[in-house]
Amino acid sequence: MTESANANIADYYTAETFSRIKAFADDKETPFVVIDTATIDRQYDELVDGFPYAKVYYAVKANPAPQVLTMLRDKGANFDIASAYELEKVMGLNVTADRISYGNTIKKARDIRTFYEKGVRLFATDSEADLRNIAKAAPGSKIYVRILTDGTQTADWPLSRKFGCENDMAMDLLILARDLGLVPYGVSFHVGSQQREIGAWDSALNKVKVIFERLKEEDGIELKMINMGGGFPANYINRTNELGVYASEITRFLKEDFGDDLPEIIIEPGRSLISNAGVLVSEVVLIARKSRTALHRWVFTDVGKFNGLIETLDEAIKFPIWTDKKGEGEDCVIAGPTCDSADIMYEHHKYPLPLNLAIGDRMYWLSTGAYTTTYSAVEFNGFPPLKDYYI
Repeated sequence: MTESANANIADYYTAETFSRIKAFADDKETPFVVIDTATIDRQYDELVDGFPYAKVYYAVKANPAPQVLTMLRDKGANFDIASAYELEKVMGLNVTADRISYGNTIKKARDIRTFYEKGVRLFATDSEADLRNIAKAAPGSKIYVRILTDGTQTADWPLSRKFGCENDMAMDLLILARDLGLVPYGVSFHVGSQQREIGAWDSALNKVKVIFERLKEEDGIELKMINMGGGFPANYINRTNELGVYASEITRFLKEDFGDDLPEIIIEPGRSLISNAGVLVSEVVLIARKSRTALHRWVFTDVGKFNGLIETLDEAIKFPIWTDKKGEGEDCVIAGPTCDSADIMYEHHKYPLPLNLAIGDRMYWLSTGAYTTTYSAVEFNGFPPLKDYYI
């Protein structure tokens, strides 16, 4: 037996914020997520204070709720868009095209044309085929090439196998962009979502510096922009440095490589802006043991991989969990409600939940504002998508 592993609320929310969320949640039917918009507001301001020289492009995929988008629109944010569907939603909220980047490197030619016709002129790419599609469907547009990075081993949710290309190909693509009548504008990278190792940015920026210098010296191409992507971590079980630490160190890396006269800098936060603002509330459906001598229980709850918690895949993201019950704990496997054996959130990393936790009790999953509603299935096993509320 161990002591209860209930998360310490003070590590994640102020007492006033959590009390407000919990009071709002008390009469709602689970499962659902509650997003505290004041937290998003504060974290956006912290990001701007930490990177005063950068343009913020919010990664819409993290949470595309109108309440989030309109708040960030009014605070002056730009938007990183991954599909024509996101484009329609964002522009429907009166966001102008000059505040939008088409950041997905995998896109249909007709979608490129849609973005172009709507006025978007900033496009990501990482392949010749995509670049040629952009040249045809969005002539004269600004191009930035995404490169592969080395942060996959230290990020909880790596993003650099499917996306990006090696440095030599990136340079070839930027030269080809010029030859196709496009504007070779910059380079982007993503060190991996929930990246706790600050040195990952240093390594990536070193690669970018080489591309900038070689293209200028050998091909007369002077790039104007670095898109550093996202990756700034949220507050889960594995604690991280404060955002200010990341900001000061990354700023130091930039100045070491590019001096005081920095190129245009873009950052694309998603998780770091939204996750800490959310609390997902679920109910314990069943508690069971698999044998008479089992040393741990199985706790089944009404939320799982398919209705909000897909980032527990391979136990990559370990969300803090809090319950009203206190006292001695016992290691538990935590699983979802569907009839799919993959719907187990935590089996190898066992959570020591309170022994007096009972069917019908609520579990509060902390730091769940991002990548929960957007990953929720439409109707697997008939369960509806995860409900969301904004206060």
